[in-house]
Amino acid sequence: MKFLETSKIYALNKSTYINLRWIAYTGQLATILLVQFFFEFQFNYLPCIFIIFISVLTNLYLNFRIKENQLNNLFSTIFLTYDILQLSILLFFTGGITNPFIFLIIIPAVFSSQYLNIKSSIILVFITSILLIFLTFFYFDLPHPNVLHFHAPDYYVYSIPIAIFTGLTFLVYFGVKFGSENRIRKEAYDKMQEIMAKENELISLGGQAAAAAHSLGTPLSTILLTAKELKKEFGTNNKIKNDLDLLISQSNRCSEIIKKLTLNPMIEDEFLDNEISMDIYISEIVRSYREISGKNFFINLEGFKHKVKSYKSPEIVYGLRNFIGNANKFSENKIEIFLRSNKIETEVLIKDDGPGFPKDLIDKARLGEPYIRTKDSKHISKYGLGLGTFIGKTLLEKNFAKIFFKNSEINGAEVIIKWNNKDLKKI
Repeated sequence: MKFLETSKIYALNKSTYINLRWIAYTGQLATILLVQFFFEFQFNYLPCIFIIFISVLTNLYLNFRIKENQLNNLFSTIFLTYDILQLSILLFFTGGITNPFIFLIIIPAVFSSQYLNIKSSIILVFITSILLIFLTFFYFDLPHPNVLHFHAPDYYVYSIPIAIFTGLTFLVYFGVKFGSENRIRKEAYDKMQEIMAKENELISLGGQAAAAAHSLGTPLSTILLTAKELKKEFGTNNKIKNDLDLLISQSNRCSEIIKKLTLNPMIEDEFLDNEISMDIYISEIVRSYREISGKNFFINLEGFKHKVKSYKSPEIVYGLRNFIGNANKFSENKIEIFLRSNKIETEVLIKDDGPGFPKDLIDKARLGEPYIRTKDSKHISKYGLGLGTFIGKTLLEKNFAKIFFKNSEINGAEVIIKWNNKDLKKI
């Protein structure tokens, strides 16, 4: 059942695969006709043409009968198995293991290692290996001119399948390894894009709220002033007076809501952020955590001598928020943030008094990679799979930052984020 489930994850692009097969069949047919009719090397070419004809039919079936754009894992494995068998039959009639094109037999298995699951790759490697052994001992002679008969020594013939099998093993191993890593990173990047889309949406809503607050201020003041004047004139009529009191109270309530929106120091008169410095980034993020966390946050600005302003970046906001949030999550009570800057660079140091980074991950320099899990059973529920750290690190690095991880000498973790000031100005 799992074999079928993984078909959604592992698949081949149908159009690319079909085009590759057309190229292969055209090359096979051209080679057979060239050897038989141009070089006039006699061999059993009719069975070869027949098997190519059958293969063309399978490609037409694939093109017109299968409507999906992606071939799932099961169908891909079946068609790649056919490709190995088809090429093996051609090699059987044209010299077997002595045919110089014998190395092409490994292509389907190597191809599958990049795009299909490991079970499919093992199946295709096994089939390829069996056929290599078969073609070593059973085959028709390599097509050749009648005046010359090519015969290789046995030790040379037997070394060919060993060399091909060795290459097959290495290529499939690395294909599976790199393919798996690429899929993991793609999934992580997709997650990052989803998060950044939400972050941009929130920032957009914030700007719209600020614009609405600014635009509604004048008409709301007019409504409130008119209601108060009407109350002075018709205040003796209890029915009208109650309605006017309700109108005035609701107008005042709207004014309070607008006042809360406009109190955000990050929103300026033009409703969009102009240029802000790193201390504003940190203050904004820390303030949001102070409201929901009972822990102590300390921002140290003593070394922050040279302020570099840049346009507000959602990527920097999320990246910093991720590392400050991790410090809040793992700390016992205290989170310290040191800002240092000079004319050359700006640095943010985030420290907590928690258990620190897992030793098995920081020693192997694996922090920042997606989908990694520590062996530290004591804190494994907190550490997760490292996806948040990967996203935060990637977003900050995208904005010219350099990130370093280390454990404090006493206890806790430290994250150091550095920018060259000239790069920070580009944001």
